[in-house]
Amino acid sequence: MALPKFLTTREVAELLRVKERKIYELAAHGEIPVSRATGKLLFPRSMVEMWVQQKVEYAGGREKLLGRPLVLAGSHDPLLDWALRESGSGIATFVDGSLDGLQQLVDGRAVAAGIHVYDAETGEWNRPVLERILPGMPVVLVEWARRRQGLVLPAGNPAGVEGIGDLTGLRIIGRQPNAGSRVLFDHLVASAGVDPKSLEFVAPPARSETDVALAIADGKADAGFAIESVARQLRLAFVPMAEERFDLAVWRRDYFESPMQRLIAFTRTPGFRARAGELGGYDVSGLGSVHYNGP
Repeated sequence: MALPKFLTTREVAELLRVKERKIYELAAHGEIPVSRATGKLLFPRSMVEMWVQQKVEYAGGREKLLGRPLVLAGSHDPLLDWALRESGSGIATFVDGSLDGLQQLVDGRAVAAGIHVYDAETGEWNRPVLERILPGMPVVLVEWARRRQGLVLPAGNPAGVEGIGDLTGLRIIGRQPNAGSRVLFDHLVASAGVDPKSLEFVAPPARSETDVALAIADGKADAGFAIESVARQLRLAFVPMAEERFDLAVWRRDYFESPMQRLIAFTRTPGFRARAGELGGYDVSGLGSVHYNGP
């Protein structure tokens, strides 16, 4: 029988072939990934398996044992999508939101993930969620770009929207729960004192930045939350709300392999900088800055 996503102490003991007492000891000393959200110990199975892999001892280097598909998961970014193709990196994409991308890393189904997750408690971008989901993992967090996020509206902004408080009564195209844009939008709604129940969302939610803009251009929604570049591409109105940092979370070994290095080298070309300027809403002056380097 397949094990559930979250394991009990007994199930972890059976998985690791040790006594339950040993699991309690590991949890008490913070040596094994564990959640106490429900008042009892629950162990995320994928993270326990990753924890075991982390402890592998091998003369050739434990990271060489972890084969991962050449896939970049996580959040959608038009500039990154274009650069992956133009650079000849050979990296495929599977984008379904920042949080999904981090889970793809946990599960060993990607070499990197694009993320832009705001942590309201610390006011930081990306690092807190990375440390929470991939604790102690050999992952680096590298800045890709700063992007302007805001409200995307029909051309001319016919409803005269100036901020979150003006969205009541409009049809809004939302984002999936795993999206960093959804996390930031929910935070801005709360900060503005707007009751989420007063907002009308159309279904289904958009699964990329471009899908938000297309829904508005096609008349399926009156407003959405996305980056400036997609509004500009479809000649839609845009009301800036925040500047976010979009990072790449990359397994450290894979960062130094040729596919990622081809991408990084391409970002130093005049053509890349020109494209970032054409799309609009990007600041790539900090591209390549390392914001976290796991142990």
